[in-house]
Parts: sequence; C-alpha cells; structure tokens
Amino acid sequence: MEFLAPTSWDEALAVKAEHPEAEVIAGGTDVMVDLNFDRRRPAMLVDLTRIADLATWQIDGSVLTIGAGVTYARIIDELSTLAPGLAIASRTVGSPQIRNRGTIGGNLGSASPAGDAHPPLLATKATVEVASARGSRSVPVEKFFTGAKRHVLAPDELIAAVTVPVAAGPQQFAKVGTRNAMVIAVTSFALALDPHAHAVGTGIGSAAPTPIRAEEAERVLAGELAAADQWEHRRPLDDHLVDHFARLSAEAAAPIDDVRGTAAYRRHALAVLARRTLSWAWSEYQRN
Repeated sequence: MEFLAPTSWDEALAVKAEHPEAEVIAGGTDVMVDLNFDRRRPAMLVDLTRIADLATWQIDGSVLTIGAGVTYARIIDELSTLAPGLAIASRTVGSPQIRNRGTIGGNLGSASPAGDAHPPLLATKATVEVASARGSRSVPVEKFFTGAKRHVLAPDELIAAVTVPVAAGPQQFAKVGTRNAMVIAVTSFALALDPHAHAVGTGIGSAAPTPIRAEEAERVLAGELAAADQWEHRRPLDDHLVDHFARLSAEAAAPIDDVRGTAAYRRHALAVLARRTLSWAWSEYQRN
C-alpha cells in the first residue's frame, strides 16, 4: 500500500486528481477500522492531517466556516456557542480518544446514516464545500447524501469545509443507542430554532437510508408558533403541539429492522427524542 501525505491543499487536490481511486484518511476512526478488519485494502492512502488550512475555522458575518479537519474535541471546546447543536452532538461521539481524532469532514465522507454530525448540520441547513483540481462547489448538506454510505463527491473531489449559520437561537441534539455511551445511534434527532427568521430546522439520523429532515414537522411547528405569537411572547408550548411535532417527526422517517433495533422502536424513539429536544430548546428560549 502506497502512503502519501501532502502538506498543502493544492498538493492534495493534485494527488487526488492523479489518483482518484486513492483512499483519503484524516482522523482514521473509520478508515483504520476497515483496514484492521481487512474489509478493504486500497492501493493508496492520502493522509490530510498535515494540511493546516483544513484544521481552522472562521466567522464571516453570520456564517461560520469549519474546516474539514476540525475535530469533535475542538468543536466542543471552541464552537459550543456558535454551533451548539453540533457541539452537543460531538459530545456523544465515541470516547475522548475518538473525539480527539475524528473530524467533521471524515464524518461526512463516511456518509453513514448514523453519523452524529449529520442531523445538526441538516437542522441548520449547512453547506458542504468541496473542491478538486477542476474547481470548487458548494453542496447543500441535504443533497450531499445519495444513499447509505454514499455521497455526491466525484472521485477526484475532497471535502474542504462546512459552512453553517451562526446560531440565532437554541439548538439541541439527542440520540438513543444500545448503551449510554460510546455507541452508534439507533436513531438521533437534532433541532434548531431561529427566532429572528421564525424558522425551525430538524435533522434525523439512523432512521432512513440517508440522514433526512422532518420538513412537514418544521413547517407545522414554525407556522403554529407564528400564528400564536409564541416567538415574541415565549409562552409555554401547548402539549398537543409538542405531540403533533413529535408525531410528524417520526412519520418523516423510513427506518428498517437491524441488529441495533427494529423499525417500530426507531419510530417510537424518534418521537420521544423530538418531544424532548423541542422541550429543552423552548425552555432555553424562555430563559434567555
């Protein structure tokens, strides 16, 4: 196996253009597992960890750009105010060792329906910035996933960064697994409230072939909050509205039975998570 370690972004793009079949490695928390279990044996590995630009983040107005090489640990430590939903999700990823190595770009590149970063990125309508030697393009995150562990990247493209709006209101994330920690999600749910735009965002993980949004639940909740002047007055939410939102969120999913849980359990758990995250987020909004 050939191993290449470019030290600049241009060099990495040139390598990928010349060797589009090469496997990319960043934190290695997914790739090395597959290599160790001999599930795949690529002819070439391209290590991106020496490219400093990928490990930076910056703010431009109300937009936060997070380099593909930024780790979960740094998201927790440095971005919990700017991207709280993503930071909450990052806290649920694996062990401290995994959070120190795993990156947001790696999570997207794996394109697992159970990826923990995916629901909060969907809820905030993030954009994935990708590039090749041919040029760069922006892909809305909800169009990035094309199937289970499949994405829109061309063979010569790399993930450069993710852009998300700086949080304008409360954000939440929750997941259930077969144990309390260091677990792949049986299902997960993210919620983002934007009081300024009177908007609601959602993200669902591990309950369909790809991470998805609960668009009808978003529309109904945002409309009911606006109709009742709840965004301005911040009164307690009606229980029927919370239950309706939870039901619509569960109905948006297309789960399957597998070794981690049944489709019926996933739908039930998803409704519970939607109800909890909405309650937590609205309580935070009332306090602040």
